[in-house]
Amino acid sequence: MKDIVVIGAGKIGGAIADMLVATGDYRVTIADRSEGQLAAVSRHPAIETRVVDISDEGGLDAVLSGAFAVLSAAPFHLTGQVARSAFRTGTHYLDLTEDVATTKQVEQLAAGASTAFIPQCGLAPGFISIVANDLAKRFDSLDSVRMRVGALPQFPSNALNYNLTWSTDGLINEYIEPCEAIVEGRLISVPAMEEREEFSLDGVTYEAFNTSGGLGTLAKSLEGKVRTMNYRTIRYPGHQAIIKALLNDFNLKNRRDVLKDLFENSLPATMQDVVVIFVTVCGWRDGRYMQETYANKVYAGMVGTRQMSAIQITTAAGITTVLDLLAQGKLPARGFVRQEEIGLDDFLANRFGRFYVPAKAGSSPQGRSRPDGGQVARRPA
Repeated sequence: MKDIVVIGAGKIGGAIADMLVATGDYRVTIADRSEGQLAAVSRHPAIETRVVDISDEGGLDAVLSGAFAVLSAAPFHLTGQVARSAFRTGTHYLDLTEDVATTKQVEQLAAGASTAFIPQCGLAPGFISIVANDLAKRFDSLDSVRMRVGALPQFPSNALNYNLTWSTDGLINEYIEPCEAIVEGRLISVPAMEEREEFSLDGVTYEAFNTSGGLGTLAKSLEGKVRTMNYRTIRYPGHQAIIKALLNDFNLKNRRDVLKDLFENSLPATMQDVVVIFVTVCGWRDGRYMQETYANKVYAGMVGTRQMSAIQITTAAGITTVLDLLAQGKLPARGFVRQEEIGLDDFLANRFGRFYVPAKAGSSPQGRSRPDGGQVARRPA
């Protein structure tokens, strides 16, 4: 049984702990500075809670010392401190950050580390990079890679057509920070909230636009090998126009505290969400210009005895799968590990990765069968 530390006792941290201890192969210590958050953690013999302030280096090092790995579900601006503690204590490190600057810090730490440093283990970046790289490997040469992901309410009922489903700080960061893209073979920076497009999937119309962080390290891996590559967040039509007005016309991009307060007190959260994943790769194979597409929808549902939102399921399943593969010796145990180094087949065959497998109508996530790689998961009846 391996000892794991999860930093952050929020919805994602709690979901990660529940998934891990259900296997009987992991003991989990959840660390957070909020006693209130820790009090809400599921009671389980293999789950321990610790009050820790991440800014307290000594206290954080003491929690990580002797653990097999630390999984950071902390806000993106705190992730770097967790990574530095992992380096000092010789602990494997995994995180969920979408923040580009933080990932660069992690990569620098990993250069001299005796353990593995694996950032961006969630949905996007994370699983989306694994899928895109798997599709890209099927071509002799690449033309375009288009990655689209969205966590959406199943039943939108406001002008934004949106409900809060995850970290408000992370959401705002994605909407404001510059985005990476490959244009004509070169890795460049493009503004968030721009280059809007519309597409239909499974009879539903969506819009998508640039947001920060979704490409992960795959952008560097494919630079010079693909003409066009970009990541865009999926929303229902109408969302982008209102957000752009708030950010630009009301200048809330420079008043994040006001924007966060507005979101959290005006947009209700929901557990009835759906995660939409849509990846399209074009290129040449055997002399022909071809396209390969992966499309999937993951819905909220029961995981064991606990109701989880779709974003909880996909995010927690992403990082627990990577941890499991690391523990099984299927990933490098030292240095910087990119998501695109993980095989899609290995990921989906994993006991946690199966939550990404399209569900049959009326089935639970636990009952999902092996994927065929490109089907859309229908909403359970």
